[in-house]
Amino acid sequence: MAVVDSTYVAPADADLDPALSLTRRRRGGADDGAAAASSATDSSLCHGGGSGGEKVELAGVGAEDGEDKSGDGRRGTELVVKYAYRASAPSHRRVKESPLSSASIFKQSHAGLFNLCIVVLVAVNGRLIIENLMKYGWLIRSGFWFSSRSLRDWPLLMCCLSLLIFPLAAFAVEKLAQYKYIAEPVTVLLHIVITTVALLYPILVILRCDSAVLSGVALMLFTCIVWLKLLSYAHTNCDLRALERKVEKGDDTSDASNLEFSYEVNLGDLIYFMLAPTLCYQTSYPRTACVRKAWVARQLVKLIIFTGFMGFMVEQYINPLVQNSQHPLKGNLLYGLERVLKLSLPNLYVWLCMFYCFFHLWLNIIAELLRFGDREFYKDWWNAKTVEEYWRMWNMPVHKWLVRHVYFPCLRNGIRKDVALLIVFLISAVFHELCIAVPCHMFKLWAFMGIMFQVPLVVLTNYLQKKFSNTMVGNMVFWLFFCILGQPMCILLYYHDLLNRRGTFD
Repeated sequence: MAVVDSTYVAPADADLDPALSLTRRRRGGADDGAAAASSATDSSLCHGGGSGGEKVELAGVGAEDGEDKSGDGRRGTELVVKYAYRASAPSHRRVKESPLSSASIFKQSHAGLFNLCIVVLVAVNGRLIIENLMKYGWLIRSGFWFSSRSLRDWPLLMCCLSLLIFPLAAFAVEKLAQYKYIAEPVTVLLHIVITTVALLYPILVILRCDSAVLSGVALMLFTCIVWLKLLSYAHTNCDLRALERKVEKGDDTSDASNLEFSYEVNLGDLIYFMLAPTLCYQTSYPRTACVRKAWVARQLVKLIIFTGFMGFMVEQYINPLVQNSQHPLKGNLLYGLERVLKLSLPNLYVWLCMFYCFFHLWLNIIAELLRFGDREFYKDWWNAKTVEEYWRMWNMPVHKWLVRHVYFPCLRNGIRKDVALLIVFLISAVFHELCIAVPCHMFKLWAFMGIMFQVPLVVLTNYLQKKFSNTMVGNMVFWLFFCILGQPMCILLYYHDLLNRRGTFD
């Protein structure tokens, strides 16, 4: 039997096993295979080092891959040497970091740890569900969605429907301005009156009516949406008129060279804008080709399911926790902190479900029905490394409105960037306070201070991001202060202040 050399080259970064591993593939009789294996075991091995790989030579394999032609058919054994080198071969060849070291932790796949977190989350929440049911029983009332008390909120419903008058009034003003029946200062003044009345009218209705807090919050949110749309409609048309006057005079319009503008006031454009899931007015929007009815039906089913889950979490978990708590700024500090941390988990679930239901399901359903093309209603805010990044990615319709109608106008008027950012947070804080304080019939400024507290957090997380650029320290700070501590604290503060004022909780 002739002898040939068979060479195996191992990759440079292979983690070689010091033991010789042989794999046999039998072809033919068992005796010939055993003979070939014995010959391979007794073969001489030599190891050669080098940066290109580990070279292993195997001698003693039968000719033509160890086949023995002495029998009637083709018989033999093919030997595959996986790892073969001498005991003197080095096992450590280059500098490597541990997988959990700071230099490589975010370069690794953490799928297994993610699965572990899911298992632990299910186990912990399963225990909490059992504990809650054993302690409080089933707390879901048959009429928690709608009851006879909801009928007393009919003035708020009528106020909500009557808000449609204000877009028509704004359209009438723009039509008069288009035909130059009124001067530009008069147009601006009329728009200021319309937007101011559109904001104050629902506030007065809520304050004069003994309505449920949830109904008041819904009306205030709808009012803020209408107000933001009206201001965008007025501001955009004012800018279009200014550009049109520049074109008529032959002035330089290089600052608008990348824009397609035409000042035409159309009722259909206004109606579409008021219905569309956007707060920024423009004469045309990107549109999709058709409406996917089956897709809309699936999203509606998801919306019903997740809305029901939110109601379950509020009734079964959040209400008992806040009712059995004390004022977080009064009494025992450790007890208050324990209540805040215990409330943080169900509150986080409700908040995430609210985000998913509104920003993903509801806005996408409206966009699909209206064939509205730009559906970037949010970005990956959960990966935000700073609080500033979070506010830029969490609510894209409001972010685009603030940038377009507040931030950039401030910069164009010579205001510094840090001051313009402070103005943006101030406006956001005012509207957050209105949406909570007005339905509660009290102005404690907790929501206002909570939003303004974001400003030092912006400075802190920006500093941490610059100092620890390869870490997610800012992301953890955001989750801690915003979701774990901030929101539960605001809920307890407003609940106890409302309890002290009214003696009951709607």
